[in-house]
Amino acid sequence: MSPGEPVAPELRELPDRELVVRCQRNESRAFDELVTRHQDRVYTAVTRFCGNAEDAADIVQRAFINAFRKIQEFKGDSAFSTWIYRIAFNQAISFRRENRRPGVSIYSKDDEKVVEPAVDANPTEKLEGEETQKKVQQALEMLEEGDRQIILLKDLQGHSYDEIASIMQIPKGTVRSRLHRARLELKSKLKSYIGTLK
Repeated sequence: MSPGEPVAPELRELPDRELVVRCQRNESRAFDELVTRHQDRVYTAVTRFCGNAEDAADIVQRAFINAFRKIQEFKGDSAFSTWIYRIAFNQAISFRRENRRPGVSIYSKDDEKVVEPAVDANPTEKLEGEETQKKVQQALEMLEEGDRQIILLKDLQGHSYDEIASIMQIPKGTVRSRLHRARLELKSKLKSYIGTLK
């Protein structure tokens, strides 16, 4: 779809599953609608994961290209949104490993306020301002890649346990245990900073 070209109004009313079926029938405008619906949230998640807006834009573009190329393989076992998140995160992980770029951003440059992850009883709720986002970001950077991904998906993006399990291709019980462990680890890494605010 060329920039500025509107999506057909009838496509806006269709659920994702129907759009996927149309894509599988080689209706490219149906895929354009899927991109329009999902690109912003996927971009936000990838930006927070890789910490670089330009890299995230490239990763998300590649993810949607891959999804378009593999649309015939999509069987509908999960939601399209789950599938595109999985592709995007796999692309982001590969990109970071190839380029060896550390860092994760928990907010995008366009956010008006810092979004803080929930950590058990939310020990970061007292933390505010620029210093807070730096400390939380630094703590997130020290987490294992999978733990970081779970925190981002659950506490910052609001995905369900089922969705995260499907995106990361791990059992739901593993999501719960890893999320609990990741929150404890994040809490531990923030403990000294939280103590200075009491």
